[in-house]
Amino acid sequence: MLSTVMPIGRGAGIAACLLSLSLLGGCEEKGAQGQGDAAQGASADAEEAPLYRQWHTVTLNFAGPETSEQAEDNPFLNYRLDVRFTRDEEEYRVRGYYAADGQAAATGAEQGNVWQVKFNPPAPGRWHYHAELVRGDQIAITPDAQGKPVPLEKPRGQFEAKASDGDGQGFHSLGRLSVKDSYFYFPETKQYWLKGGANGPENFLAYAGFDGTYRIATEKREGEASVDTHLHQYEAHRQDWREGDPTLRGGKGKALFGAINYLADKGMNALYFLTLNIDGDGRDVWPYADPDVFTRFDVSKLAQWEQLFEYMQGRGILLHMVTQETENERLLDDGDVGPMRKLYYLELIARFSHHPALVWNLGEENGYAEWAPPAQDDAQRRAMVEFFERHDPYQHPVLLHTHAEINTRQPVLELLLGVPGLDGLSLQADKREHAADVVTKWKRRSREAGHEWLVTMDEIGMWHTGADIDENDPGHISLRGDVLWGTLLSGAAGVEWYFGAKVPHNDLNSEDWRQRDQLWSLTKHALDFFQAHLPWWEMQPCHDQVSQEGAYCLGKEGEVYALYFPHDTRAFAVDLGGIDANLDVFWYNPEKGGELLTGTAPAVQAEGKITLGQPPSRPGADWVVLLRETN
Repeated sequence: MLSTVMPIGRGAGIAACLLSLSLLGGCEEKGAQGQGDAAQGASADAEEAPLYRQWHTVTLNFAGPETSEQAEDNPFLNYRLDVRFTRDEEEYRVRGYYAADGQAAATGAEQGNVWQVKFNPPAPGRWHYHAELVRGDQIAITPDAQGKPVPLEKPRGQFEAKASDGDGQGFHSLGRLSVKDSYFYFPETKQYWLKGGANGPENFLAYAGFDGTYRIATEKREGEASVDTHLHQYEAHRQDWREGDPTLRGGKGKALFGAINYLADKGMNALYFLTLNIDGDGRDVWPYADPDVFTRFDVSKLAQWEQLFEYMQGRGILLHMVTQETENERLLDDGDVGPMRKLYYLELIARFSHHPALVWNLGEENGYAEWAPPAQDDAQRRAMVEFFERHDPYQHPVLLHTHAEINTRQPVLELLLGVPGLDGLSLQADKREHAADVVTKWKRRSREAGHEWLVTMDEIGMWHTGADIDENDPGHISLRGDVLWGTLLSGAAGVEWYFGAKVPHNDLNSEDWRQRDQLWSLTKHALDFFQAHLPWWEMQPCHDQVSQEGAYCLGKEGEVYALYFPHDTRAFAVDLGGIDANLDVFWYNPEKGGELLTGTAPAVQAEGKITLGQPPSRPGADWVVLLRETN
């Protein structure tokens, strides 16, 4: 990312560390104690400047014009708040937003005179900010228009950012997630990263405790998961909430935050969710005050989403933010990046882009489907990519979710190969046994086009089953072989588990992630192995070097290899060609995880096809083998 990023933005003025953020460790004690002084304007005196931590959220409130969500002079469309943050030669321009009374998450307010911006300082030191609020007809979506200046109280100020030393929680100690070498990467801390987590429920934000949240009644369509009349409660996870964890207004939300605790405690680090499913599956998630009016946003609902997102980041959960789905990809501006889509994206960027680990997903199952309305075209997809590339001040990864089958997936993806700004694919595949091949194909095709994609295996078929509950699929044998290990050893940057449409706890009505407790453990074992033992970003798939059906290989020639062998493997063998190396042989249990083990052949001489001996236990079970150059 460039050190100077200048998309349009809003916000500036009065430094304030919100209570919810201080509970999460976002502010140093000095900053929290100085909140009253900050609310009157940041002092120019270095001794009085509020103190925050690098990569943590800084929230600035500004007193501006009194207005409301439903004001005739629309505060979302006819005002634009830009805040310029500078440190030495570094500059960010960040969009702010209308925040009602500045505490809408707690008060439910729809009116007030507070305009707000959020910023995560990427570097330690003294940061200065300057906010400008302008007014004009549709000026929010016309970034080059000058507009009429609107006064703000104390639009200039400064604060100090303390260098992170790894003392934060979750992603606040790692920096901002990016993409490098077609994998996730934290450039500030120089760490590659793999994701593993939940792809459902996709309407995760349809939670009963959020303001303005309800379900639009329609008949269920063929091929859609069943959904009852009730919004999500997540009561099964109330037990996972702990004293001191946040709640929503009125003490609500314990089960919601408990659900995040459960997922994080299981070692999962990603969650896929829709921010707009009007006309789609569920029809219960949108950012608007009214689902029929696309220019008015629900300030308190979005502030409550922010409470949740901040907590997820603190617990190390990636925000996989899916901005539309196949049924509604032409809902806004008939699919164009026109006024309504621009406003929608800009509000998401203004309110949530400060989070360090966030992925913009341009659309679930994007493209033609015979059971869906007309799809967006290639020009419209490219316009979405370009919009995020231009307007996201932090340049978060941008992905596109695919259809499951080659005849609907390939026509879309072939036209997008080499497009700058599209970082990769959120992949759906219908057949488990083909998942690794699909990952390998699009990694190769994109590399040949000059811009190799990051590919994550996010939705495995078949559509009706996906990843079933533990009770119905003990051990998840095919999922852990062909999908989990198969795709990771094919160059995938992570896996998320889709719950299926026709199973208990499906992708719309699931309330209890414990129903797949074993699946999360299996996923964690794979992530642990990769993180501890492999430079996976330097390795390439080498499946043709293992002849066993259902076996997979990832290797760095002559140095390190990871191989998965399925159940009932009789001869554990690999053909390493003409290399000359001594390799130590270690065995890893993909079902139970744990330490590396030694089998009957502790080391081998790599010359052509070699046998690796037998595993130390579990005859007939699947195994992962690590071959590592002998020191």
